[in-house]
Amino acid sequence: MADFQRVTDLERSYAKEVLDGQFRKSVEGRMTERLETTFAGIFGVRYAISHVNGTVTMHSALAAAGVGPGDEVIVPALTMASTAFAALYVQARPVFADVDPDTFTINPEDVRRKITSRTRAVIPVSLYGLSPDLDPIMELAREHDLTVIEDNAECVLGSYKGRLVGSIGDMASFSFQSSKHLTSGEGGMLITDDEELALKARRFGNLGFAPTHAKAGGAKMPREKIQDPRFERHLSVGWNYRISELCAAVALAQTERMEEIVDQRRRVADMFRKAVSGCSWLVPQKVPEGYLHSYWTYVMRLETGGRFTWYDFRKKYLEAGGDGYYAAWVPVHLEPAFRNLGYGPGLCPVTEALQPKLLQMKTNYTSLKIAREKADALAETIDYFEKKYRL
Repeated sequence: MADFQRVTDLERSYAKEVLDGQFRKSVEGRMTERLETTFAGIFGVRYAISHVNGTVTMHSALAAAGVGPGDEVIVPALTMASTAFAALYVQARPVFADVDPDTFTINPEDVRRKITSRTRAVIPVSLYGLSPDLDPIMELAREHDLTVIEDNAECVLGSYKGRLVGSIGDMASFSFQSSKHLTSGEGGMLITDDEELALKARRFGNLGFAPTHAKAGGAKMPREKIQDPRFERHLSVGWNYRISELCAAVALAQTERMEEIVDQRRRVADMFRKAVSGCSWLVPQKVPEGYLHSYWTYVMRLETGGRFTWYDFRKKYLEAGGDGYYAAWVPVHLEPAFRNLGYGPGLCPVTEALQPKLLQMKTNYTSLKIAREKADALAETIDYFEKKYRL
């Protein structure tokens, strides 16, 4: 069986279309429009707005929701810092909510505790490819008039109680960065079913350009209008967050191959799942009933009881032929950038206790044979510690 190809002739053919077009204005934007139309169709929403990456998508979303100075945005403490940075970009204050110790995703009850009169938005993260518990978050949002922006940078084709992740919040953000399920090297997508939010987000990321509209492609203007000396271009202050046509071409091909790409990651994750089955001290991320995981990574909690360390386990795994696994990010509120803003220990005790125990196994293997070797190395490492410590 041939190895899985991350980039295929489809991506190359779409990129060639762009290059053959010589970047002429008559063909500029076609790949972006096709990408947005296809992506929106998959998630069953009316609007998709492509961006240069999956961080600025959240900046645009918060701006579209009217979040600004003095407002608060609730984000999980366990995630990549971009989610909280987006709040800072609109001069709002990130408020960190703790996570569930078993699913590792944002805890709706702590979200409830963190809501104040200044709260304007919540950004729940589908961490490692698993949806958070979204129903209670959406109920809180309706109760307190909050905007919910799903951060799905690590989740494509995951589902929550029969609904596709990305179709539940008011808006949803995706990333095409190189480590993600779908990639064009860099890029991002913001989706919504709300025309007003779509228009505001697109205009914010398009330099406040007057002809901007919510539909795929974003803006078309007759040449005689653009060439008119009286043409006023900018209705508002905006940022230049538009994706390039080359990135859009590659992202379009990846989007069309979405099921194939996600299925490869799930297959690899299943190998790791089998390798750890029966091990009581290496606990995988819990997938509740009714959830479908997309496995950006396969993540486990190492409960050693002090007998050996995270570093001991990693060293032995490498010796057995495994790849070096990754740690979870330092809790966002404990990163230097946020400590300098006055955040510190004790805000999210579950996250702070959990984070040092987590290990992330790669799932982006193109060869299932190599993935099987890494899963076997994990099983061998588990066996070594089981025997050494009589676990």
